[in-house]
Amino acid sequence: MNKYGRQAQEAWKAASPTRYSQIQDPEDFFTRLGEEAQEQVDGLLMKIAGPDPQGETYLEKVGRLNAARNQAEEIVRYDLLSPPETEDEEEYVSPSIQEHLEFMSEVQRLREQL
Repeated sequence: MNKYGRQAQEAWKAASPTRYSQIQDPEDFFTRLGEEAQEQVDGLLMKIAGPDPQGETYLEKVGRLNAARNQAEEIVRYDLLSPPETEDEEEYVSPSIQEHLEFMSEVQRLREQL
């Protein structure tokens, strides 16, 4: 199980113990969830980071990529890894990643105009 699976498992245990107890095979469930999270983080990372700006230094690139990874992890953690907010909630509905990507695209466009 990767770090995302472990994070999700701990979050579910703490925030939604009833739903956690209903999972037939928690090890398998959170292993698969963690793998899916890793794929989503990797995909979002490059979309959020965007292309290398002309004249970007090594340290600027490292900072940009680290910030993009943190942001991608935050999105995936909220959208995929979080347990339902309440025990009574019927179905967890996450916000659209597409909305976030559109926002980041607009930010990138504005940066280029500077």
